[in-house]
Amino acid sequence: MTVKSGLIGCVVLGGWLMAGQAFADCTPPAVAGQWDFSVCKDWPVDPPLTITAVSKFVADPVYGGGGRIGSYDLNLAVLSASDSTSLATWHQSSAFPTDAIALESVELDTARYKLTPTLRAFGVRAIFKGSSSVNPLNETVLSLYVKEGDRLRPVLDRLVVYRFSGEWDGNCAGDRGTTVRTIEIGKTSSHGFADLILKSVTTGLTGEGPPETCEIKTINYKPEMTTLRYDGKSYVLPSDFQSL
Repeated sequence: MTVKSGLIGCVVLGGWLMAGQAFADCTPPAVAGQWDFSVCKDWPVDPPLTITAVSKFVADPVYGGGGRIGSYDLNLAVLSASDSTSLATWHQSSAFPTDAIALESVELDTARYKLTPTLRAFGVRAIFKGSSSVNPLNETVLSLYVKEGDRLRPVLDRLVVYRFSGEWDGNCAGDRGTTVRTIEIGKTSSHGFADLILKSVTTGLTGEGPPETCEIKTINYKPEMTTLRYDGKSYVLPSDFQSL
């Protein structure tokens, strides 16, 4: 569920069942800012939990007047699904910088990121969209968090799982490309945490000639496999896999 700009909504997420108990629909925390985001999602673990995320826009003090140049603070909380008691929290200032590429939405990811036999992570996906049509840049980044006692801790920081970018003339000539990354839990481990196996699939698009006789060529590159290993604090990302 998502709340944007102070509007509180409630959308049915589905009939999750855990240990015979149905989840209630969660309500995202209210926000006041025009560009703020708020989401919540039930986490099907045992016992059932609810995750909330609030992304509050902070304008750049010099260049942010009237626009969306600035950054987003991030506040996460894990609550008891039965009575909404806060069990663990996380705050990060300037978690998502924005300028020519704007934050479009924030989503919670409760896939089975089982990092140890007893520890499961959840994800926060931030979706960005650029403002240029001839130099497009759209990205989705994923961060993973674990609950340790009464605190949350990030273990994966802003992995780019989707990127569409390029440079073209707006009619035909130029290059564009899309990269999509998926995560599998590896059978090996590092410092007690399962290795993460990334599969990167890239498709390129090249255009040549004037619009009326435009020739477009699609290139499907061979998928690339990359192993991320935990160094005792977080998973180490190659520099070109992480959002700026």
